[in-house]
Amino acid sequence: MRIILQRVNESRVEVAGQIIGRIEKGLNLLVGITPSDTDQEVAWMARKCLELRIFPDQSGKLSQSVQDIEGGLLVISQFTLYGDCRKGRRPSFDKAAPGAMAEQIYEQFVTKLRASGLQVETGQFGAMMNVYIENDGPVTLILEREAESER
Repeated sequence: MRIILQRVNESRVEVAGQIIGRIEKGLNLLVGITPSDTDQEVAWMARKCLELRIFPDQSGKLSQSVQDIEGGLLVISQFTLYGDCRKGRRPSFDKAAPGAMAEQIYEQFVTKLRASGLQVETGQFGAMMNVYIENDGPVTLILEREAESER
């Protein structure tokens, strides 16, 4: 599982010109899933996203999590995070999970985040989306966790 995590002042996602998800201060999460991802990876990644201390306190030190600031999370499925561009001119997406499998794992991830009680918005799985991100900082991190079978 791979996530591009961005601290944002605001983020929204549109499908066919309609806003389907919007948050203010919080995290934008672009989520890539592999066939080997399990409940363990989902739980670890959800916990990591919720607990990472990347928001500043009053003194400017990065010591608060999205939970601490009661921020929102906008979660977007993005299979292209597993694009392999090493050969040729067209990316290969062989390492990305097939659609139905990826959607199920994605929904498990969203459910874990929603259990936090924070505002969690999503894109539309498999749709062409326009994602608008107003970075804060900018703070952008790459989170990755391979299934135990892949380690």
